[in-house]
Amino acid sequence: MPKMTFIDREGNRHEVDAPVGLSVLEIAHRNKIDLEGACEGSLACSTCHVVVDAEDYDRLSDASEDEEDMLDLAFGLTHTSRLGCQIIITEELDGLTVSLPAATRNMMVDK
Repeated sequence: MPKMTFIDREGNRHEVDAPVGLSVLEIAHRNKIDLEGACEGSLACSTCHVVVDAEDYDRLSDASEDEEDMLDLAFGLTHTSRLGCQIIITEELDGLTVSLPAATRNMMVDK
């Protein structure tokens, strides 16, 4: 089974099993990693924003236009930012490393 690593906001590394077919967001939730996902993976927010390790970024499929639009709302955007709900694990992504940004911006909260 593929593995992946989350680097939390404090810099701690968490290597976890990454079942093929699950999203990074789903894997985070299964392993109690603090990745919000306010829209539950429906591509309607940017709270599952992760920063993909530069060495891994080119292994990902390209972001859709909808994902790019949501990323524009993300706090702390970088050139390797992606939404965790849109990264689906494949065998080729074994060893993927993502970092959680310092904060998230939840636009879905009622004001």
